[in-house]
Amino acid sequence: MHELSIAQSLLAIVLDEARRHQVNKVTKVAVKIGALAGVVPSSLTFSFDLIKEGTKAAEAELVIEQAPAVGECHTCEGEIDMSRLVEQCPHCGSKDIEFTGGQELYVDHIEAE
Repeated sequence: MHELSIAQSLLAIVLDEARRHQVNKVTKVAVKIGALAGVVPSSLTFSFDLIKEGTKAAEAELVIEQAPAVGECHTCEGEIDMSRLVEQCPHCGSKDIEFTGGQELYVDHIEAE
């Protein structure tokens, strides 16, 4: 379950930021996770809730926004839905495409009192 190690990393980031900004209580942690990041949101939430106890983030809500898998065609500059295997641009037929979103995993923002 790699979600536990991801949750530990997220919590470390949150607690470092809380210390840096002299925050006593974190109320919300918003993360953005790409559809292709290989993270199960419910497992991440479970893991985060498990390890946050006894910290400044003990009452924090973990809010997960999933980013879609998208790509861009270098020929026509069209945006492509990459949620399924795509070998060529559906707009122009070019094979010169690349992923531009869907693999990210980061803390978007933190709310605190």
